[in-house]
Amino acid sequence: MLEWSLNPRVQFAARQMRLGGVVAYPTEAVWGLGCNPFDEVAVMDLLALKDRPVEKGVILLAADIRMFEPFLVHLDDLQRQRLKNSWPGPYTWLVPNNGLAPPWITGNFSSVALRVTDHPVAAGLSRAFGGPIVSTSCNPAGMKPARTIDQVRRYFGNQLDAVTSGQVGARAAPSEIRDLLTGEIIRPG
Repeated sequence: MLEWSLNPRVQFAARQMRLGGVVAYPTEAVWGLGCNPFDEVAVMDLLALKDRPVEKGVILLAADIRMFEPFLVHLDDLQRQRLKNSWPGPYTWLVPNNGLAPPWITGNFSSVALRVTDHPVAAGLSRAFGGPIVSTSCNPAGMKPARTIDQVRRYFGNQLDAVTSGQVGARAAPSEIRDLLTGEIIRPG
């Protein structure tokens, strides 16, 4: 099994994110744009590329639930088990923000959107970066999300700091988004 965190293009993308760059990488259903979630300038650059308002918030993606531990310390055992039972996979959970997620990640919401991916390249990028990364669809507002590397290039040309290797997964729909406290499905998957 190939360990994508060791792939030279994935390593380069992780370095670029540590330096404040915006990168593209494949996910379960579409190409994603990512950056360091704790670098406000990088997140704002990413949102400007997409023409996406900061108020909408963005998803954080990780290779392993342990990477999210600081965001989960206030959860009870049942809530933690609900997360563990669905991850890794195409399930994004809205978890009450314990104050760790900055407003440029949460937008106008009191929760933070978290997903542990089962896509090998996306997980490899998170491991190479060393923690959670921003994950939002790779497209300008109003356009369909990129499903191929050619679409990524058509949308953003040389505006990105790196593009990893790899292909999107077989899923036709983006990840399901569900509220951890209520169980309500916010976006079907």
